[in-house]
Amino acid sequence: MAEEVLIPSSGKITAHLTGSLLAVAFLTSFGSSMLYGYNLAVVNSPAVYIKDFYNKTVVSRNGTGLSADTLTLMYSLTVSVFAIGGLLGSLVVGMLVTRFGRKGTVVNTSVLVFIAGSLMGFSRICGSPEMVIIGRFITGIHSGISLSVVPMYLGEIAPKNLRGFLGLVPSIFIGTGVFTAQILGLHELLGKEEHWPLFLSVVVVPTFIQLMLLPWFPESPRYLLMEKHNVHATITALKWYRAKCNIQAEIEEMQEEQRSLSSVETLSVWKLLRDDTVRWQVLSVAVVNIGMQLSGIDAIWFYTNDIFENAGIPTPEIQYTTAGTGIIEIIAGVIGCFTIEKLGRRPLMVGGFAMMGICSAGITLSLILQVHLLFMRYISVGCVVGIIAGFCIGPAGVPFLVTAELFKQSHRPAAYIVGGSLNWVSNFTVGFVFPFLQVKATQ
Repeated sequence: MAEEVLIPSSGKITAHLTGSLLAVAFLTSFGSSMLYGYNLAVVNSPAVYIKDFYNKTVVSRNGTGLSADTLTLMYSLTVSVFAIGGLLGSLVVGMLVTRFGRKGTVVNTSVLVFIAGSLMGFSRICGSPEMVIIGRFITGIHSGISLSVVPMYLGEIAPKNLRGFLGLVPSIFIGTGVFTAQILGLHELLGKEEHWPLFLSVVVVPTFIQLMLLPWFPESPRYLLMEKHNVHATITALKWYRAKCNIQAEIEEMQEEQRSLSSVETLSVWKLLRDDTVRWQVLSVAVVNIGMQLSGIDAIWFYTNDIFENAGIPTPEIQYTTAGTGIIEIIAGVIGCFTIEKLGRRPLMVGGFAMMGICSAGITLSLILQVHLLFMRYISVGCVVGIIAGFCIGPAGVPFLVTAELFKQSHRPAAYIVGGSLNWVSNFTVGFVFPFLQVKATQ
C-alpha cells in the first residue's frame, strides 16, 4: 500500500508524530471531546441545588412545590435531554461534514456551546429551569456532532501507523472532562449553591481557546482532494501534517481511491443499510456503540455521588472519592492510547467490557452484603473504579475509531450517523431510566 511505503511501521510512535498532528489532536479534543465528558459529570455534584432551584421556582410561580416523583422526573429530563440533543447532532453530522468539511464543522458548531453556556449561566438570574434544560439540550447537539466529526477528522489526517494512537486521544480528553467536572465540583471551588450556574457554563472556556487556534490549521487532506478536488490545498495540508515524507505517494493512493469511487455518490443512511457489501461492518458498528452505552457507564458518571452514598461512604468524603476516580479515567485512557497499535482494537474492546462486567457483578454483590459486612463498601468503591478504568481503556474511544476505519470515504458520513444515533438513544435510555431504578432499589 502507498501509505506503508510513505510511512513504514517502525514500532516507535514518536517517529512520525509531527507537532502539527499532535496540536490538532489536542485542540479538537480539548475544545470538543472534553466537553462531552464534562457535561456527563457536571450535573452530578450540584444535583441537590438544581432540584432545589426547580422546586423554589415552581413554588414562586404556582404557590405549591413539586412532588418527589415530579422533581425526580424533571431532574431526569435535565440529565437525559443531553442525550436527546446528542441524537439530533449525530443525525445531522453527515450533512455538516460534507458541506463544511471536518475542521469546518468543528469550528462552525462552536457557536452552540456559547449559546448553551449563556442559557445555563443566566438561568438562575432569570428564574427559568427551562433555560437549564434547553442549554443541556444544545450542549448535547454539540457533543453529538463532536463525537463523530473529531474521530473522523483525526482518522483522515493521521498516517496509517498512528491512526489508532491519534484516534484514542479524544477518549483521553473525555476522561479529562469528567475529571475536570469532578474537581470544579468540589465545595472549595464551584460546588457551592451560588456557583452552580457558573459551573454549568464553564464549557465556553475550552471552546473559546479552540476557536482562536484551530482555524489556523488545514482541513483534512482526504476531504480536500476526494470531495473538493483541490489538489493544491491537499498538497499544502499534507506538507503541514507530515514531516519529511514522500507525500506524492499518499496523494496517488487517495487519487486511486477517488477513481474507484468516481461512480459512487456519498451514501445516505438508507442506502448504507441496504448495501449487502457492508452489512457486517454496519452490524459491528451498531453492536459496539450500543454496548458502549448499555454497559451502564453513563449511570456511573451521572450519579456517582448517589452510588457512593448508597455504598455508605460518609457524605463529607463523597466529593473527594468521586474526584479521585477521575485520575483513573485519564490513566486508563493513556494506557489504551499507547497500547492500541500493539494489542489491536478488538482486545481493548473485549478486555474493557470483560473488566466492566466483572466489576458490575462485584458492585451488585457488595451493595447487597454491605449491610452485614461493613468492609464491602470499600469493595463497591473499588468496583466503580474498575468499571471506569475498563471503559476508558478501550470502549470509550474504539467504537468511533473503527467506524472511520471500516468504511470508505463515500460510506463514512452515513456510518457515523448510524453509530452515533444508536449510541445516543442508548445513552438517553440509561440516563432517564436509572434514577427511577435507583429509587425503587432504595425502597
